[in-house]
Amino acid sequence: MSKSANKDLDVWTLANAKARLSEVVDRAQDVPQMVTRNGRPAVVIVSAEEWKRKTDRKGNLAEFLLASPLRGLDLDVERVDEPPRELDL
Repeated sequence: MSKSANKDLDVWTLANAKARLSEVVDRAQDVPQMVTRNGRPAVVIVSAEEWKRKTDRKGNLAEFLLASPLRGLDLDVERVDEPPRELDL
């Protein structure tokens, strides 16, 4: 195991991660663990809590648009008044 340029990330080769999987999982509870394959990043192992936090939906599209800082601004949007272009299908 080594440290990546991102000091919050431990880096494991695939062989080391396989041999020490319990340790990788234990460390992932606190800090994401990167596993490399052939010297290139392959996966990052994170705790289930972190995964849930990153993937939980936070509202819907309508709520997102209503919360926009651009809402209420008088934007001048020009519409193109041309027929659709021809496509060869």
